[in-house]
This record gives sequence, structure tokens and C-alpha cells, in this order.
Amino acid sequence: MSHHLVELANLSYTYPDGTVAIENVSLRIIHGEAVGLVGANGAGKSTLLKHLSGCLTPMSGTVRVGDSPLTKTTVKDIRRHVGTIFQDSDDQLFMPTVHDDVAFGPINLGLPPEEVAVRVKASLEQVGAMHLAERPPYRLSGGEKKAVAIATVLAMEPDILIMDEPSASLDPKARRQLINLLKTFTHTKLIATHDLDLVLDLCERTIIMHDGRLVADGPTREIFADEALLEANNLEKPLSMQG
Repeated sequence: MSHHLVELANLSYTYPDGTVAIENVSLRIIHGEAVGLVGANGAGKSTLLKHLSGCLTPMSGTVRVGDSPLTKTTVKDIRRHVGTIFQDSDDQLFMPTVHDDVAFGPINLGLPPEEVAVRVKASLEQVGAMHLAERPPYRLSGGEKKAVAIATVLAMEPDILIMDEPSASLDPKARRQLINLLKTFTHTKLIATHDLDLVLDLCERTIIMHDGRLVADGPTREIFADEALLEANNLEKPLSMQG
């Protein structure tokens, strides 16, 4: 079975303060799919992503990546196959230079210097940021930081990309550059966002969450054309579909 496959079965999670974040969620994402995950604040999107990245382990139900169930013993290996791009790029960029940030993951995999150099170069070229290699991350624009943050993940050669609000805080030009970049990726992608136009551009399938439950799952244009469904879940039709 491909490591690109993700499967959740009856996943539930309650935080220590008693807040039920996810309740009985089941879904399956197959090789090469691009899936949008949408819902109002507090719907459970971030908690779901934290399970896929191994930041949380299931309290009830299961998470599988390929043939491997997510457990405390398998999480390290699963993280090699799942790359997470955080909402705030500063959470991923902490080394003196862009080159050092992109090299950090491969070095920690124990790869030889020659392979690290190849991965750094390939990842920075893929996101169009090779010219930033010697720049300190704090000197980058928001769009440049996002591109470099993606490069740090690509350098790990994951099968699956998990993205949390990838277009947040980007100006229109940087947002469009990000969308064009993500369109070139053949990875399996799960994108949690409030930017429904981005989902319309990138994802053929969309999932809606509400109060920790999965309430809709289907073709993106069909989901976004259902005004009653959107209104019931505190969402609005993408601007590009508002005529």
C-alpha cells in the first residue's frame, strides 16, 4: 500500500479541559488527491491536522498512513512521509540562514553531506528561492518565508503535504504565487483553510467540519454551490462563484 494514503476511522479527541475537538470522524484520502478542509473557527480542523502530523495520537479510533497505524512507536517513521506546513512560517524557520533551515531536516535524518546538498538545492529551486539561500529568514518577506518553509518540508521528500492556512497573511501577489506553486506538486495534499477560493483553485474534493464532526465530503464545486450547506456551517460561497 502506498504511503500516500491516509485513513481515519472513528477518530475522536477530547482536550484535558473537557473540550470535545473531534467526534467520530472517518475519511480516506488516496494517492495524489488534493483535499480542502474547511469550517468555522473551532470546527476541529487544526486538531485533525495535529493527528496527521503526529503531534497528537488518537484517544479513540485510528489514524493510518499507508500500512502504518499512528502510535507512539510508529510516529517517527510516519513523520518521514507526512510533511506539515504551519500557518506561521516563523514556526518553521529558526536557523541563521535559509540554507541551514532547509538542510536541518535532512541532516537530522542522518543523510550524508552530499545528499543533503542535493536536497537543499532541489527544494529551493522547486519553490523558486535558490537566490535566498544565504539570507537570514528574518530578512524575508511573508511570501518568501512561505516558499522557504515549503522547501524545508520538500527537502524531507514526504509523500503527503499537510497545510494549515497556507495563504494566511500573504498579499495577493504572494498568494497567487503560492497557488501556482502548489499546483505543480503531485503530492497527496490536505489543506485546512478559510480561503475557499484557494480551495477552489487547488482541490477537487472538499470536506466540511462543524463542531468536531465531518458534515460534508464531496466534489469542491458541488459543496461550494450548496448555499444552504455553507450557511449552516458559517461559510460563504467563494468570491469567484458569487457572480
